Amino acid sequence: MGNISLTTKETQIIRLIAEGKTTPSIASAMGLAPETVKWYRKRILDKFQAATSAEVIRKAIDLKLL
Repeated sequence: MGNISLTTKETQIIRLIAEGKTTPSIASAMGLAPETVKWYRKRILDKFQAATSAEVIRKAIDLKLL
């Protein structure tokens, strides 16, 4: 897995996912459209080579990103 390069928004979204926030609540908190958050979530899954948000959170913890 190694070094994963994340944007500031991707890091914010991962933190909000870890807090249990839904896509609509993340969109509202960040002033984004829900479709934009869905796009970021897909991008994050791809970067982490993960199938689920839970897997992203576990890997982010392992990498000390959370």
